[in-house]
Parts: sequence; C-alpha cells; structure tokens
Amino acid sequence: MNGAQDLGGMMGFGPIAPEKDEPFFHAAWEKRAMAVTLAMGATGSWPLDAGRYARESLPPADYLSSSYYEIWIKALIKLMLAKALVSEAELAEGRAIEPGKPLKRVIRAAEVPAALAAGTRCDRPASRPARFAAGEEVRARNEHKITHTRLPRYARGHLGTVVEAHGAFVLPDSNAHGEGENPEWLYTVRFAGTELWGPQADPTLTVMLDLWESYLDPA
Repeated sequence: MNGAQDLGGMMGFGPIAPEKDEPFFHAAWEKRAMAVTLAMGATGSWPLDAGRYARESLPPADYLSSSYYEIWIKALIKLMLAKALVSEAELAEGRAIEPGKPLKRVIRAAEVPAALAAGTRCDRPASRPARFAAGEEVRARNEHKITHTRLPRYARGHLGTVVEAHGAFVLPDSNAHGEGENPEWLYTVRFAGTELWGPQADPTLTVMLDLWESYLDPA
C-alpha cells in the first residue's frame, strides 16, 4: 500500500460514490482482462502479493488516468515481461513470435468455478506465541517502504486497539518480492476516526484494519 492506489482516507480522495446499478463489467474486453489475469495467476508464475505490487507500482499519472481493468492489464504486462513470458516485440505486434515458455500449471475452463470457490489459503502454523492480545493498545509503525506493504498510509503512526488475533498468515511484504512467506501473526486493530483524521472527524466512526505483527509496536 504505497503509491497512487493508497489514497483511501487521504484528504480530497473520497468518499467513494458507488455507481447506481453498476454492472460487473462496463465493456466486453473487461471480462477478458479479468479472465486472462486470473488464468495467469493460476499458473503459479508469481504470488498474489506480486500482482498487487505490480499494480501499485505503476507511475501515479498512469495509475490515476487508467480504469480498473486497464490497471490490471498494465500490471499483468509488467509481470509477464519480468518473467520473460512475453517480449516487447510481441506486445508491439500483438502476436506470439517465439514459442511459449513452459508454465507450472494451466487452469482449464471447467476447473475455474471450483478454483474460485476454494480460493487460496494464506494461513500458516504459528512459530511463536502472539505478541499482542485483544484489548491491548498498539501503535502502527510510521514506515514508508518503497516495497510492498499492506499497512495503509493513513494509519501509520496512529494508536489503535487490538480486537482479535487471527493466527499466522503469509507476510505480503516479503512474499511480493520472492523473499519467502515469513508468516506472522495477523491482528484486527480498531482505530477511532478522530485518531486517524483529527477532532473534525465523525466521533462515532471507527476503522478496522487487519495488520501483521511487524506493523505494530506496543502503545
């Protein structure tokens, strides 16, 4: 959560106004963009977190001027170029020039509904006890990494209260960059709106965030 996509909660970038009766797709090509992105993810060529990082690391002007599925396709192209699954020449010509590289897996159409329903498990056995307990006050670390993280910018440096400890889950920060899963305890942390946005915020507002242990310090 670094880059132009991490603007939720920032002054001037909300609230989001949902489109009335919004369709799942606004154009036929968006269906294909989603299908191709999910199919390539199923090959195991990169983890989910790498896909998120590819989207969030698009240049801000490019990100903010692109539609939702345009962002997906641009990120997919970045990943495929990085893995040499497509070449610049092939992208320019819009066709395959060299034989395709072998893939770890290929998902078939008949397998898609079950695969989507099953999802991907990211929980792992915990190697040590939880550092924090429900009811404990914590402070989100004020870190601004240039790599991937799931700690929202607007929560950094702020106080919250642990609501629940969920067990150990894959750490996105390392998994996105091929540095291993490095599972950590994951907590739901409640933040008051006035803590995040000051005394002018709605005093009845609270925000719940799921945060990894390395994102937090004791209050």
